[in-house]
Amino acid sequence: MVRMTFAVLLLLPVLTKGQNALPVKIQVDPQHPVQTIEGFGASDAWTCQYAGLWPEEKKNKMADLLFSNGFDKKGKPLGIGLNLWRFSIGGGSAEQGTESGIRDKSRRQASFLKLNGTYDEHAMPGQVWFMNAAKARGVKKFLGFVNSPHVNFTLNGKAFSSDGKGNLDFSKKEAFVQDLLKTVQILKKQTGITLDYLSPVNEPQWKWNEGNQEGCPYTNEQIAELVRTLSPALKNGGLNTKIQIADAGQLDYLTDHKDTPKSQQISYFFNPGSPGYLAGLPNVDRSISGHSYFTTSSEERSIRIRTKVAAEVEKAGNLRFWMSEYCVLGDSLLKGEGRDTGMTTALFIAKLIHHDFSYANATSWQWWLGISAGDYKDGLVYIDRDKNKDKNDGQVVESKMLWAMGNYSRFIPEGSKRLPLKMENADQVYASSYSHAGKVITVIVNTRKEALSLEIKGINKKQRKIKTYTTSAGLSLAPATIQSDSIQILPESVTTLITD
Repeated sequence: MVRMTFAVLLLLPVLTKGQNALPVKIQVDPQHPVQTIEGFGASDAWTCQYAGLWPEEKKNKMADLLFSNGFDKKGKPLGIGLNLWRFSIGGGSAEQGTESGIRDKSRRQASFLKLNGTYDEHAMPGQVWFMNAAKARGVKKFLGFVNSPHVNFTLNGKAFSSDGKGNLDFSKKEAFVQDLLKTVQILKKQTGITLDYLSPVNEPQWKWNEGNQEGCPYTNEQIAELVRTLSPALKNGGLNTKIQIADAGQLDYLTDHKDTPKSQQISYFFNPGSPGYLAGLPNVDRSISGHSYFTTSSEERSIRIRTKVAAEVEKAGNLRFWMSEYCVLGDSLLKGEGRDTGMTTALFIAKLIHHDFSYANATSWQWWLGISAGDYKDGLVYIDRDKNKDKNDGQVVESKMLWAMGNYSRFIPEGSKRLPLKMENADQVYASSYSHAGKVITVIVNTRKEALSLEIKGINKKQRKIKTYTTSAGLSLAPATIQSDSIQILPESVTTLITD
């Protein structure tokens, strides 16, 4: 913990047309840190299986944008420094081809396990390349997640449900678990990485019956049965990999959603009096994960749901909350359709990260697709595939979503403590602060169309200059060193300030 004897007071006069400037006051409390931040991540799903086959220069650029902690000659970050990478363990639909029933070829996923029961350890070269690239750039944490059990272990022989009900054939659960262990071992052989975490179910609340992608429904009772099989298998296999549950489809499934067989997951899995209590099992991580989908509006509802998650996690004791997946699907005036590499979606995401940390007390924040080829608001990095080169080449496109997330991920290291703060007159301005190694890292999300003048009082009096990094329509984590008594925050921007 960073010991400080001062409070930090930020005065931001809000410049509104036709009005006198109203000071926005932010009071940071460095003496009472809240949660410890574990970091930031994204997944390799769908796109990395072929993006990892692109020419070396272009796939290295993608990897640098996602993982690099380096700087160019002008001091601009080369990437956003993610410290967790989610490896998608496919269900074998790619080998099935059109027979998989998944219409979009790019969403069919490969597996090391083949349909004939043998293993091809080189079946996922693109994903393995990105895993190695992440490791080479300093990523320390790796998680394997399962959208659907392999088709060899499902009731309908598909990687999605026919009837919207659970599709795992529980008479084959032991074989499914052994396949997961074999996958962990193959990845270790190819990369030297033992997965830190294994998430065996993903968004178990949804029906997954439309053939859009791999997916499998589960009730809480079924999840508990699966984890009680997986846990001793990991221990007996000599693996330290932790089981991470339950990647809930939206945050209120963790607490009080009305679909009770699939809801109240915090109490069901972590209350010792619950029939589904799992925390006492070996290799079960003391974390609960959920996705921020469909919980972002209205503002009152967004805050209420997240505050409830924080309260339930605290009640469970010694439990952490992970926001383990998000991209824009809808639930607000902002819709998922249509790629947006500009600031509109970037500001939305920066505000959401603020809410998930500040109200839900998340310790980890993870994006859905690290790389996307779609016309959708789902990627940090986008690629436009060249059809003339069998789509294994094309253009790499940066997004402001990438850099706005980087305002957090690049400068808030693992082990940082979030510092509580109070704000006054701060309409459309969102601030959160974190301490690490004697520094205070403050992220200001200014969604207003006007600039803000910012005065910081209470920092080390010897500090005359402050390091800032700004993402706006014309800037992407642009570095600057500014006078502490003359700070300007650009309109519609995300700015990171690093102070003593």
